[in-house]
Amino acid sequence: MHGYVRPPLGTLPQAEAERFRRAYCGLCHALGERYGLGERFILNYDFTYLAILLSDGEEPPAWGRCPVSPLRRQAYQPQTPALALAADESVILAYWQSRDGVADHGVVKGLKYRAGSAALRGAYRKAAQARPGFDQAVRQQLSILARLEADKCPSLDQPADAFAALLAGAAAEVDDPIRRRVLEQILYHLGRWVYLVDAADDLKEDAASGNYNPVALRFGLTGGVWTPAARREFTATLDHSIHMMTTAYELWDFGVWGPLLEGTLYESLFQVGRAVLDGNFRAIARGRYKEKHKNVEEST
Repeated sequence: MHGYVRPPLGTLPQAEAERFRRAYCGLCHALGERYGLGERFILNYDFTYLAILLSDGEEPPAWGRCPVSPLRRQAYQPQTPALALAADESVILAYWQSRDGVADHGVVKGLKYRAGSAALRGAYRKAAQARPGFDQAVRQQLSILARLEADKCPSLDQPADAFAALLAGAAAEVDDPIRRRVLEQILYHLGRWVYLVDAADDLKEDAASGNYNPVALRFGLTGGVWTPAARREFTATLDHSIHMMTTAYELWDFGVWGPLLEGTLYESLFQVGRAVLDGNFRAIARGRYKEKHKNVEEST
């Protein structure tokens, strides 16, 4: 995914920050155990949240070393069926994102996406064999999204719905029907929010390159510059997606993950949305935000 779903580690209690780190490291170990060293590099915060949402709870930690921190043993979540599911679905999503990048960029700019998809091809085939239903759902929704992009669809809802339905499919293998429905709703509206935030974040680049951008088309923006009215309306639709996530979240007890999820849904997503609209999200992610989170990343 895109790296917009981030924990509010600056305000979380230390115990909750460590819990997130163990989940982050646990997914990294699961990717390595199931697919190899190279596939661990697709790890990001978004995929960690997928693992957390799919998890039944927190297992007693395992301890181990990894290439990033070879001298010090670190606690991490051991592989569980939920982490295995999250690892498989992460590989499928990362592969198709790379393929989508190949289609969206020219020969030169598309090289990194072509290299990424080639590197993931073997892992993708294994993951798709393990999760054929999810792979088929991703293919179907990306096909719909590609048609909408080719037609320069000016709607926000249609392309956002395609990506949202793609992400909601990640909950299909959850056994409990009530929990599955709750997770489908959270992931659907999270997918919608991610798609729209990503489009807003790419406004200036897409304006310069001429690439499809539903936000620019919907509001008639030129040069990637917001009008006050367009920004207010777009902020309202972003916030609506977050409110729908929190409504679904309240229908299920997420146990030990509650404080982390609440901090993300009720605080961090709003902060990220504002930073994107202000045009400084990428600088924050590279600079101050990276500094705040380096203890998490260095521990994996």
